[in-house]
Amino acid sequence: MTVPLVAGNWKMNTTVAEGIALARSVRELVGSPRDVEVAVLPPFTHLWALRDELAGSAIQLGAQDVFWELAGAYTGEVSAATLVEVCGWALVGHSERRHLLGESDEAVGRKFACASATGLRVIVAVGETEEDRDAGATFSVVDRQLDAAFAPLIAQPDPDGFVIAYEPVWAIGTGRTATPEQAQEVCAHIKQHLRERANTSPRALYGGSVTAANAAELFAERDIDGALVGGASLRAEEFSAIVRAAAGGMPEA
Repeated sequence: MTVPLVAGNWKMNTTVAEGIALARSVRELVGSPRDVEVAVLPPFTHLWALRDELAGSAIQLGAQDVFWELAGAYTGEVSAATLVEVCGWALVGHSERRHLLGESDEAVGRKFACASATGLRVIVAVGETEEDRDAGATFSVVDRQLDAAFAPLIAQPDPDGFVIAYEPVWAIGTGRTATPEQAQEVCAHIKQHLRERANTSPRALYGGSVTAANAAELFAERDIDGALVGGASLRAEEFSAIVRAAAGGMPEA
């Protein structure tokens, strides 16, 4: 059985004090979940405080982004060499960075390569816009993003060292969720593409308006191995309910 991952992306929300309180609530509600990994991805400013708050718990800690160089004159960027001291995960390629901040497919690949080489586990986000889907280009867009992400890798990454998060842009923060069948179709395609392209088959998460109400139905699909959760991760009770759904909703391989 594949162990699912539920990762909460807090985005640019909460003060440090609010983040500590949220992390404490998540820790208390989630407890020690069986057969599921759980991570929270707060703003950079929260990482050291949350490392201490979550120490000894089952909740892992991640960063929402990382730069592609380890050091240098890169004002405002954060190095993987710094992050690996305080957290275990880094997210790269989130649609908000691609589409709001103009981050290219190539930049995502460089970040993935640097973070992996430093020892961080990486969540690589891919997904199509509504225009892409309406044009029947979902698979070609996802394939392009995957190929660019893997192009700079120096060595074959351990499948346990990264996951792919499929997040259709039209479902991010909109309340509109891909149907379980749509999400399953793309997650299965991602795994097949990477088996052929990179001889690896990592876990595939779904991201895009995941809630406690729809989580179990999504996780019941064979190739959906967890979720990248946005707004619902800011509500400890709802996030813990999504974790419970992941723990009990995974089918036999």
